[in-house]
Amino acid sequence: MTRSPILMMDPSMNLHPSSSDIFRPVPTLETERLRLRAHRVEDFEASFALWTDPGVTRFIGARPSTREEIWSRLLRYIGHWAALGYGYWAIEDRATGAFVGETGFADFKRAIDPPLDGMPEIGWVLSPAAQGQGYATEAVQAALRWGDAHFGPITTVCLISPENGPSLRVAEKCGYTLWMNATYKDTPTLLFHRQQTQAKTTSGLAGASDV
Repeated sequence: MTRSPILMMDPSMNLHPSSSDIFRPVPTLETERLRLRAHRVEDFEASFALWTDPGVTRFIGARPSTREEIWSRLLRYIGHWAALGYGYWAIEDRATGAFVGETGFADFKRAIDPPLDGMPEIGWVLSPAAQGQGYATEAVQAALRWGDAHFGPITTVCLISPENGPSLRVAEKCGYTLWMNATYKDTPTLLFHRQQTQAKTTSGLAGASDV
């Protein structure tokens, strides 16, 4: 497999904004069926139901999370936006307002080779009831449109279990290509990347409203 060059962060574009920039409201993104919004403390029980479902965690950590771990995860989501100016969104069904999953970008400082410094990592997870309806692709594409406008021409990455067929298909639909085989916490994983080559823009996000 030919490895294309990695577009690292341009020094003029800071992924870690100064304190004067970090306390802006989390943008809300809307698609035809979904709303991506900031996490709230009130999301804890819905997040608990999500991350304790064995079907959800089968390929993510390989075990249901504890309440303590889920609480830390929720605070980490909120803190990402406050500290870095980007992060994860809670995904809602616009028709019902139901919490159906999470998606977004993060810097987890993973101990992985190659290091992912300067490359925001995208991830997504859907509740079992919301799977198989194209929601993951719809949500990830909305997040990517925001990321393309916010980050500019850099590479974003994602880690996916080789056995996670649905997520592999979402990654492909969203423009991610296999970068290399890797190991994370003694577990084989596939590392994908997507290169955004257009100049950073503050224009509207086609296909998703930022409200």
